[in-house]
Amino acid sequence: MGRPVYIAFEGPEGCGKSTQARRLADQLDAVLTRETGGTEIGQRLRDILHDTSVTDLDDHAEALIVAADRAQHLAQVVRPALEEGRHVVSDRSVYSTLAYQGYGRGLPVEDVRRINEWAVGDTWPDLVVLLQVPADLLSERMSRRTLDRFEAAGDDFHARVEAGFAEMAAADPGRWVVIDASGGKGGVTTAIREAVEERLGL
Repeated sequence: MGRPVYIAFEGPEGCGKSTQARRLADQLDAVLTRETGGTEIGQRLRDILHDTSVTDLDDHAEALIVAADRAQHLAQVVRPALEEGRHVVSDRSVYSTLAYQGYGRGLPVEDVRRINEWAVGDTWPDLVVLLQVPADLLSERMSRRTLDRFEAAGDDFHARVEAGFAEMAAADPGRWVVIDASGGKGGVTTAIREAVEERLGL
């Protein structure tokens, strides 16, 4: 591809996407960013979203806060980088909102999509890398850390999120690539790099 590309990493909590996003960004000399919290304003919004002391946040309000973070992130980080000719690698994207607030929280997915179409405009990821890990391995990884508000949401919630990611990937195979991330980090990095080269020529 002759233009800069926007690559997003998606997957359940504990799948290793932050590590793999960083590695790919280094390989491509890309701008590395994240949602939520990829801007100063977004970090303030993230603090609300991930704070375990926040117990009464309405699901609709949560979806709108995430969309607000995304609008700021795209305007301040993603679009300027692309306009400067830089590739962008993001740890999560609009598809996390569809999975978490739509499938996970049970809000109508099409309503969540419409809100985010307004926030995103035409800046959707060119490629989405979905990292999949068996549930028992995810549980083992999560048991080693202090959980934030989303991580502590419960097994049923996370099962719905994972099902949502799988459904979206199956529905749009030209945009998504699914990677088995249950093995060693090095092997996962190699599989991702090969997939990006095959799909985008990078």
